[in-house]
Amino acid sequence: MAVLTAALASAPAIAGWEPTTPVEIVVAAGAGGASDQMARMMQAAIQKNNLIKQPIMVSLKGDASGAEALMYMKSSEGNPNKVLIANSLIYMLPLSAKIPFNWRELTPVSVVALDQFVLWDNAEGPKTVKEFIAAAKAASSPFKMGGTGSRRQDNVLTVFMEQKTGAKFSYLPYKSGGEAATQLVANHTKSNVNNPSENLEVWRAGQVRALCVFDKERMAYTTKVTETQSWHDIPTCKEEGLDVQYLVLRAMFLPGKVTPEQQAFYVDLFQKVTQTAEYMDYMEKQALKPIFLTGKDMVQFLEEDDALNTSLMNQAGLVAR
Repeated sequence: MAVLTAALASAPAIAGWEPTTPVEIVVAAGAGGASDQMARMMQAAIQKNNLIKQPIMVSLKGDASGAEALMYMKSSEGNPNKVLIANSLIYMLPLSAKIPFNWRELTPVSVVALDQFVLWDNAEGPKTVKEFIAAAKAASSPFKMGGTGSRRQDNVLTVFMEQKTGAKFSYLPYKSGGEAATQLVANHTKSNVNNPSENLEVWRAGQVRALCVFDKERMAYTTKVTETQSWHDIPTCKEEGLDVQYLVLRAMFLPGKVTPEQQAFYVDLFQKVTQTAEYMDYMEKQALKPIFLTGKDMVQFLEEDDALNTSLMNQAGLVAR
């Protein structure tokens, strides 16, 4: 995947503007999901560290698979008190649901983290990636791959794996990563590509095996999570002979047509958030990849990430016609 590696960007200086009314963090999902959790972590970090004078509210707009939030942001042009916490849905949903939205209509603020996906199988299944791929190729029917929702990141990553390996998978969408984990434990599926936090408890219980992480480098966290393994102990998929990299952005956007001073305020704000103890603790607990991109680096990341996801969705027949 075309993911940029960038040093921490230096935020522009605040040019005097700051919010004079409460700020709304808009979540394109329901309560309790990854985006909601991250938004509430940011809310707590901002308030505890007195990073702005105005209150911060979290607003859940997950109807129509998140389209409600995207259209809400699109209709809020010029309003600097609404900030969207976004993931790859910003490219995928307009393609799969044919909604009149383009992320370029918003104002990019910063990429604040990346989700790393892991290939998991049941603890009684193949012990290595090579064994897993060989078993999938030899199977009389496609391996069942569980995931979170159809036409979403898990679905696209499954297609990516098919292209790289020649194996066939039958993708089964579930309502959540937790449900996908339960189905894997029960052997109703052969594998899933849950992000680390979604399989954490069943990994600790020894019910699933982490085969590889879809990144060019191992996860940085070396504290033992199970009795014997840390996140860092999971090899990259490329190390295991499966050359697939796929990361999902966590990024902040303002509505379109805000001023450069307003954009600069939020770049500075979210850079400060990434330096708080709350953010660092959350990154490790969720096994997310810390990163901070803004300006041209962020736009380049978004353009390349959009192109990759669009290509995969077209090849998989996931684009609405």
